[in-house]
Amino acid sequence: MTVDVRAVTESEFPDWNRALRTGFLRPPVVSEEEIADRLPHVDLGRTLGAFDRGRIVATFRSFRQEVSTVGGGGLTADAITQVTVSPTHRRRGLLSRMMSEDLAAARERGDAIATLIAAEYPIYGRFGFGAASWSTEWSVDVRRAGLDPRRSGRPEGGRIDLTDAEEIRKVGPEVHRRLAGVRAGVTDRTARGWDLGTGLGAQSEPWREPYYALYRGESGEVEGYVSYSADDKWDDAKQPVNTATVRDLIAFTPAAERALWLYLCSVDWITTVRSGYRAPDDPLPMLLPDPRAARTLTHVDMLWVRVLDVVRVLESRTYPVADGLVLELRDGDGIAGGRYRLDASPDGVSCARTTGSADLALDIAELGILAFGDESAVRLCRLGRVDELTAGAAARADLLFRTPLRPFSPDIF
Repeated sequence: MTVDVRAVTESEFPDWNRALRTGFLRPPVVSEEEIADRLPHVDLGRTLGAFDRGRIVATFRSFRQEVSTVGGGGLTADAITQVTVSPTHRRRGLLSRMMSEDLAAARERGDAIATLIAAEYPIYGRFGFGAASWSTEWSVDVRRAGLDPRRSGRPEGGRIDLTDAEEIRKVGPEVHRRLAGVRAGVTDRTARGWDLGTGLGAQSEPWREPYYALYRGESGEVEGYVSYSADDKWDDAKQPVNTATVRDLIAFTPAAERALWLYLCSVDWITTVRSGYRAPDDPLPMLLPDPRAARTLTHVDMLWVRVLDVVRVLESRTYPVADGLVLELRDGDGIAGGRYRLDASPDGVSCARTTGSADLALDIAELGILAFGDESAVRLCRLGRVDELTAGAAARADLLFRTPLRPFSPDIF
């Protein structure tokens, strides 16, 4: 029998959640309370299921999202999440069908890009997605770091204040918004996201209250905050060997970043600080007198981007130099391919279709990577993922697209 792919109804939402849990290898039991809590925050028209004889065997959901671009601009995105295919129905094209339906709807709505966080790297490149941001996690051996305990907990020009979840819920959204003004790749955080992240909303897992600290600049304005947890361990010599684990650290000024990291590394009884996922160019390691005290735990792809509207994507960001390039974009799904001329300078940008000779040829996945500034066109040429049709075009593209700060995507969705 044919497997039907369509949006689920309210009465089918519990079955959809059971299929979701099965796909993610979680206990396939969903309580009525859990359904009642989640349902108001889900657009059923964008919640797809694959039905085989009435049973849901694949899940797919999307929602509206805002993503920051280079220079403080933003794009409306089709954020894709909760994608599963039951083990009994793999390799039958169900993901391709759901993806095709969702991207077509996103293009019709006018979304400029689609985004997702990939559980497995090889899956989404064939749909035109590319890894536009990466994250690094460090473990800092505080005893080796060589920090002066008399100074590390006393920020210059500002102050650290301990606070609580209610205060973070009030001031956090503005700090997060300001971060999006200086970093590309920051996705907006919904009110529900803030409630869940501060323990003020219903939790699917037992909640353990973290510690919270704010950094205020000289003017008294909150420029950053951190939430972190700590364990309780002692060695055989009865000395504390505790680990502080960062849950969320958001700061939009360098002073706030420095102060919050140095604060964490100065807390009594803390011998290890785990950073959580950070931008690869986060200042943490180089803040330490001995940067080797920060050991890399993981370096992983984070935000994947699929360009749906080339003109809007390229015109949404700023450019540090003046130049013009013609890009030949290959799109196997026929959504955004073609030849485009980009004319950009620090004063403005324009992009339009053209019949002129191309300088670079690339798949649509590579455009998403370049547009967010985290990759070198020259390197992509060396990898065989970009074709240089005009001598020197890749180096010129690097000057146009690169940004001093690498994109950072602090939220997983």
